[in-house]
Amino acid sequence: MERKTLIEFLLRGEYIKGVKKASKKLLPRKAISWDECFMRMAHVIAERSKDPSTQVGAVVVDSKNVVVGVGYNGWPRGIKNDALPWNREGSFENTKYAYVCHAEENAVYNANNKTEGCKIYCVHFPCNECTKTLIQTGIREIIYEDNKHLNTSGVRASKKMLKLTGIKIRQYISGYK
Repeated sequence: MERKTLIEFLLRGEYIKGVKKASKKLLPRKAISWDECFMRMAHVIAERSKDPSTQVGAVVVDSKNVVVGVGYNGWPRGIKNDALPWNREGSFENTKYAYVCHAEENAVYNANNKTEGCKIYCVHFPCNECTKTLIQTGIREIIYEDNKHLNTSGVRASKKMLKLTGIKIRQYISGYK
């Protein structure tokens, strides 16, 4: 094609419209946010729980948004799922509360790297026992979805410890369900 013909072709409106249309197709789609991604992951890992009444998941993430650990609520390793009671009521040793490891603890225990400086995404606000574990392992931010135990002494103790240690807490409600 001659230079003059090429210039006329390039300046023609149809060509420019075609380029604009083609360039729109090349733009990346809008992805979900990291908060949405990790909270969805926490919900999915919660589905591994054998607890008949409460399924909780947690995901530990480093500063580069790389997953460091995941966990769900269940028995300590090596205990069969039907070996202990899943009851919610009764004497302490006859309920699940004496034996269950919470999702937040398991996410830290299952970590494939150091948790120092990481954040954790939790389906529920962490109890006081999990909060102590999170503090001791260097978690710097807790993102939770549900705070159904808001008015319990355990959550009040958790919030007090988190405030004293300067660990950031925030609620994020996922669109996943």
